[in-house]
Amino acid sequence: MGLDKTVADAAEAVADIPDGASLAVGGFGLCGIPSALIEALLHRTTSRLAVVSNNCGVDDWGLGLLLRAGRIARMTSSYVGENKEFARQYLSGELEVELVPQGTLAERLRAGGAGIPAFYTPAGVGTQIGEGGLPWRYGPGGSVAVASPPKETRVFGGREYLLEEGITTDFALVRAVIGDRHGNLVFRSSARNFNPLAAMAGRITIAEVEHLAEPGELDPDQVHLPGVFVQRVIRVHPGDPAAERRIERRTVRTEQEGGGA
Repeated sequence: MGLDKTVADAAEAVADIPDGASLAVGGFGLCGIPSALIEALLHRTTSRLAVVSNNCGVDDWGLGLLLRAGRIARMTSSYVGENKEFARQYLSGELEVELVPQGTLAERLRAGGAGIPAFYTPAGVGTQIGEGGLPWRYGPGGSVAVASPPKETRVFGGREYLLEEGITTDFALVRAVIGDRHGNLVFRSSARNFNPLAAMAGRITIAEVEHLAEPGELDPDQVHLPGVFVQRVIRVHPGDPAAERRIERRTVRTEQEGGGA
């Protein structure tokens, strides 16, 4: 592959993602989600996806669109409370779900991207996370068809820790505010929480960027993720509905609360 990693559009970028692929998807709530790439996947027939992401969007945006279309078979997530369809599919046995503590999920992605097969953490000790038995998939009548297994434990310095495995995926989809043609990426604010980690975990990482820079334009000190982790780059254009930024939960103050006239 040449140094210029740009491709024409999102449809071309996701064209080789097959049925049953595993995906690491960046974003935090609706902040920094690769909405154009998700939209491109929605327009394909790709199904049975195993997705690793902090959350699953909302019912009508982000990964929630793929979920509603029945394209996702398994989710590994930390927080799923904003998506009613997610709850319905999980409780009806249509969707397999592995819930992971947020910090553990972040480190599992980072470890996978760094080539670290596993690590020990105190998070989850003494709970079903460590002891097993969490429902991953429900069966008929609310029975548990698939449950989480117990995790290996070890004591260090008198404290018990769980062994957690690193995560790698076939593909990763991420969004950056700036990227150059070599795949170097810059993220903004909360979009930096999971996007770099998801990008590291993917064997093939596809980045959508709001501003495309030419090689040499980015100061190396600006770069949050080096291009070695990125294989494809697309630019999302202003005004493209698929690239819209949405607010997950908009709150406003009344004039009295804000002290306005």
